[in-house]
Amino acid sequence: MITPDTKDWTWVLQRPCADCGLDTPSVAREDVPAMVRANATAWVARLAELPDERLRRRPRPDVWSDLEYACHVRDVFRLFAVRLDLMLTQDDPLFANWDQDETAAAEQYGSQDPGLVAVQLAEAAERLAQAFEAVAGEQWQRTGSRSDGARFTVESFARYLIHDPVHHLFDVTGTRV
Repeated sequence: MITPDTKDWTWVLQRPCADCGLDTPSVAREDVPAMVRANATAWVARLAELPDERLRRRPRPDVWSDLEYACHVRDVFRLFAVRLDLMLTQDDPLFANWDQDETAAAEQYGSQDPGLVAVQLAEAAERLAQAFEAVAGEQWQRTGSRSDGARFTVESFARYLIHDPVHHLFDVTGTRV
């Protein structure tokens, strides 16, 4: 059983992450698309390089396997593309809740096909990268909110987003940015 992550990770918008090393406040919004693509490339390589048994093995019962983390990153890219679209097409949308642990269990992340996950992750990353590349001018200041009260501009949303896949790559590789 995975211990649900109940931390409020919005602090990464104010200071560097001591774990993964990403200094999110210094990330230029224009760099996010390239960072999304680079992160996806690293995940795709990891899914191709490691043997199936290794990808599916959890380091501890309460920690996701590499495959489960890759599925999560794929779904983060998908979710953030939807939320970015909402921010760009609606006035201050309220995002629906997303329980990542419930999704992992319901979608059986640990049983998914690594090759298919790699393709889906790359596609989701490319869609999201292109969506961020299309943001211009005042669109960077459009807003959206989570149900817990966290409020984002498209710019802060981009910075907040990139920490998640970078941090999870650190979780599986131990390599800091």
